[in-house]
Amino acid sequence: MATTLAKAADGTQSATHAARIEHVSKSFAGPAGQQLVLDDISLDVAPGEFVTLLGASGCGKSTLLNLVAGLDRPSAGAITTDGRPALMFQEHALFPWLTAGKNIELALKLRGVPKNERRERAEQLLELVRLGGAHGKRVHELSGGMRQRVALARALAQESRLLLMDEPFAALDAITRDVLHDELTRIWRETGLSVLFVTHNVREAVRLAQRVVLLSSRPGRIARQWTVDIPHPRRIEDTAVAELSVKITEQLRGEIRRHGQH
Repeated sequence: MATTLAKAADGTQSATHAARIEHVSKSFAGPAGQQLVLDDISLDVAPGEFVTLLGASGCGKSTLLNLVAGLDRPSAGAITTDGRPALMFQEHALFPWLTAGKNIELALKLRGVPKNERRERAEQLLELVRLGGAHGKRVHELSGGMRQRVALARALAQESRLLLMDEPFAALDAITRDVLHDELTRIWRETGLSVLFVTHNVREAVRLAQRVVLLSSRPGRIARQWTVDIPHPRRIEDTAVAELSVKITEQLRGEIRRHGQH
């Protein structure tokens, strides 16, 4: 994908955005003809920004993420990103015949990292996600939360400046999900990554993001956005998180009701 660059003060070039989505629409062929899934979406993600995409099931959140990832093309509009994004799914998608470390090393190999550097870099990434010493563990030896940590380390191995996450913690129990919220926030702040995170969980969206973007039900349009200025560290049970979550939930319910009337 194309990358838009601007001159920094020192004369070097830096990206003016991590992702820019301009008037994007997406249709799919269905039994009744073309079905409009996304309609005229425009959204910028700034370098280092954490944005959550929120909406009811079927509103087009994952479709939009796939478009940003380059896995599909929009029917109309344009998308530019700061380099090639890394993508993390709800399912860990690790190769079960490889160890945790070798799964990460495979991503490094595909990026062209020399063989003699891969082991050390994989171990560094495992340390970053708090899985030091797990290089030789097979996938079946890891818990669900540990597998997602390895999947996150593998995504980070791509050295992308933009991380796309499609409900990566949805299948985990509440305690494990809470721990991984903390870990993701820590890694985001340490690395300066830009994150575009899809979820249908309002509290998760508020807990993690600097900005929450609500999509309407099909066709998906940007219904509203909120800036989240709650200081870190945040907890899922914090009063400020709960209060904003209630406001967003009311808007989400309104979108669902409107969709049900059509």
